[in-house]
Amino acid sequence: MNFLGHSFRKSAVSALFGLAVLLGVSCSDSKDTAPNPNEIDKSVNQLPVGTSAADFLRDTEFDKLVVEIQYVEGYKPTTVALNNLKDFLLSTVNKSAGIIFKESSIPSPGLAPYSVDDIKSIEDQNRTEYNSGKSLAAYIFFADGDYNQNSGNSKVLGIAYRNTSMAIFEATVHDLSDQLLEPDREILESTIIHHEFGHVLGLVANGSTPQSDHQDVAHGHHCDVEECLMNWVVQTGDVIENLASSQAVPELDSQCQADLQFNGGK
Repeated sequence: MNFLGHSFRKSAVSALFGLAVLLGVSCSDSKDTAPNPNEIDKSVNQLPVGTSAADFLRDTEFDKLVVEIQYVEGYKPTTVALNNLKDFLLSTVNKSAGIIFKESSIPSPGLAPYSVDDIKSIEDQNRTEYNSGKSLAAYIFFADGDYNQNSGNSKVLGIAYRNTSMAIFEATVHDLSDQLLEPDREILESTIIHHEFGHVLGLVANGSTPQSDHQDVAHGHHCDVEECLMNWVVQTGDVIENLASSQAVPELDSQCQADLQFNGGK
């Protein structure tokens, strides 16, 4: 299974900061066997994380980005977090035809706690935006429950699980924000979303080639710079406390930025 998830510890609670091909049976009626030119090839949006890093960063193959935001009713992400995401993308990827967000809600699937397979199934049933022409599509699902791989006080708040797909466990975000000694919800949301999008963009050493030795191999595809958005320490209680006190979303350090720029980003 190829996905990237992130667990983040806090003193009493944990927080934070992821081919089937249908073959037609031939028959004498050509109308039944003729290919449909309007049929969407969903397989290009169902590849491993990091596969499409260059497509996001460059303006050659795709000059437009459509980000589909889908959330369970009652778990809509904050407007501030979505605005922060757009600013993050505008400062990172090259898309001369623009970046568009499309939002929609769905009823609760009733599957919490969610497995990766559950989330993939929800995406397959509800996603509407896929790559088309010069338009690249990304999908973010905001769930109304926890991740089923949580263990004890360790909780995962977000995963990147396909080349254009990620999920945020928004119910857990609600439980771990906007209270005393906790970060504001929009700060927590922004941090998780940016971190997961960083993996979709190929960080670290997972689609965007490192231009310097900064991968923390012991902790997977993360940066070894402590202050970086992509550092594994973002998964610890210290980061939650720092977020609560600073109320600022961590940024990519210069080495992660260099990796994205080398792969065609800004």
